[in-house]
Amino acid sequence: MSKVIIIGAGGVGTVVAHKCAMNNSVFTDIMLASRTKSKCDKIATDIKEMHDVEISTAGVDADNVPDLVALIKSFGPKMVINVALPYQDLTIMDACLETGVHYIDTANYEPKDVAKFEYSWQWAYQERFKEAGLMALLGCGFDPGVTQVFTAYANKHYFDEMHYLDIIDCNAGDHGKAFATNFNPEINIREITQPGRYWENGEWKEIEALSIHKPIDYPNIGEKESYVLYHEELESLVKNFPTLKRARFWMTFGQAYITHLQVLENIGMTSIAPINFQGQQIVPLEFLKAVLPPPESLGENYTGQTSIGCQIKGIKDGKDRTYYIWNNSDHALAYKEVRSQAVSYTTGVPAMIGAMLMLTNEDWMKPGVYNCEELNPDPFMEKLNIHGLPWNEKVDIELPHTY
Repeated sequence: MSKVIIIGAGGVGTVVAHKCAMNNSVFTDIMLASRTKSKCDKIATDIKEMHDVEISTAGVDADNVPDLVALIKSFGPKMVINVALPYQDLTIMDACLETGVHYIDTANYEPKDVAKFEYSWQWAYQERFKEAGLMALLGCGFDPGVTQVFTAYANKHYFDEMHYLDIIDCNAGDHGKAFATNFNPEINIREITQPGRYWENGEWKEIEALSIHKPIDYPNIGEKESYVLYHEELESLVKNFPTLKRARFWMTFGQAYITHLQVLENIGMTSIAPINFQGQQIVPLEFLKAVLPPPESLGENYTGQTSIGCQIKGIKDGKDRTYYIWNNSDHALAYKEVRSQAVSYTTGVPAMIGAMLMLTNEDWMKPGVYNCEELNPDPFMEKLNIHGLPWNEKVDIELPHTY
């Protein structure tokens, strides 16, 4: 019997709850908890109606360790699946240590008052989790998450040495809104407006935000303008695959999205520095989040596809080799299955798979703190095909990058 608590009832939390319920032979007792219990109740109602599975719901303040500890103790799970805000990773990890349960998340910790994406805070928990006999799996969404599993799979089966890695992420969907973000607006906008960074020849190169871009051809979609960003999985990938000479992350944005973002940035609405408004301290980005459509509301009329993959160049048997592995997901199909759009779907399904493997596969359960590429990729790759994220691969093809 494997009880789990899912913390977070946004777009990704919706997907995780549905997919865990759809696999209730593994996740035999599920609780969905969030600051707003009514959101959990709505998801639970949909799950009962669509999958005939009952899940429990609860309200919890994920910023408050005693509140989290009380909830975990009352339910008694084996694992907490954290799909709350990245600001809350450390409090949830602390609560897991205090209560003796395993931990998994989809995004690395960020301090709320500064947009800084790095794993140092969570990697620092390594010895505490080892000594407690508990496992923490970090960043088990798609990117981060599946992109790291893809890279590990490529390294295991196709390369003697990987030299160049380009992670490419395209959302070619249309939600019909003038401006909206596909996951939490605070996190999304903080990520995009920061300086870009990529790894080259043993050091990080920093660039002005969105200053490097080019069209990349995505399967079943075509060419889309793609921009170099800094993304957290690069930090662990270059650590765990030291033969990489260069590692970059690319994401597509339409011109209308960039224009809206530039205007919002120019007038200060993307700032995370508090300002005084009518005697109250408010953060402009938090206010902007409040007036934008919530990501979980975008699914119903969303059309088109996402395409996310890894393009790698390296050496096999002394010869140059290229490799491209990717998944395409359909927004409308995601909504039909789990009442969510494909961006949330591609993050939530891997979180469920990671949790499933930790509970059922000895290769994926060991004390300590780990990133996805540090574990055997093969069982994860098998489950992607089973649970809604089938992947494709091509070997020794021309890739759209210079080396």
